[in-house]
Amino acid sequence: MTCHSRNDLGLLALRLGTGAVLAAHGTQKLFGWFGGGGIDGTAQAFEAMGFRPGRPCAIASGLAEAGGGALLALGLAAPAAGAAVAGGMAGATSVHAPNGFFAQSGGFEYPAVLGWTAACIGLMGAGRYSLDRVTCHALDRPWMIPVAFATSAAAAIVVIKRRAEALAADQRGNAADAAPAEG
Repeated sequence: MTCHSRNDLGLLALRLGTGAVLAAHGTQKLFGWFGGGGIDGTAQAFEAMGFRPGRPCAIASGLAEAGGGALLALGLAAPAAGAAVAGGMAGATSVHAPNGFFAQSGGFEYPAVLGWTAACIGLMGAGRYSLDRVTCHALDRPWMIPVAFATSAAAAIVVIKRRAEALAADQRGNAADAAPAEG
């Protein structure tokens, strides 16, 4: 077995594992599969976490995970798939960041590793055993890498900033509600 064959097999295994995990999480959000909340439950949870409006945020998150994960597993449109997942995981990381790094403390370790892995696949390409190769890389052109990652980063920045603003407004409202009435 040549070095290139080993690399391509390893990349296939990495894509399949990462893509399957992401697709499963996305289908929890979108369809309620595997014990997930579906769109309505996910939208309520997103509202509580400061992602507003919750329904469009839940749909976008579910699509980034399910769609990006499926595309990664198939090895199709690797730059766009990796960038979409990385952006979605940046949002998830922002939720868990106050709890520190490690997952056992509710930290951002898990979404960060998924986002990092997806981004690396998007940058490397899907490899020999992929639909990108079968389609002669029609959806995996060099110019797509900076475009996909810049678009995803910009969207993640906007979403995370809007969430921070919503949480700050909630805190101000809670502080006003808790203040003693003057009389």
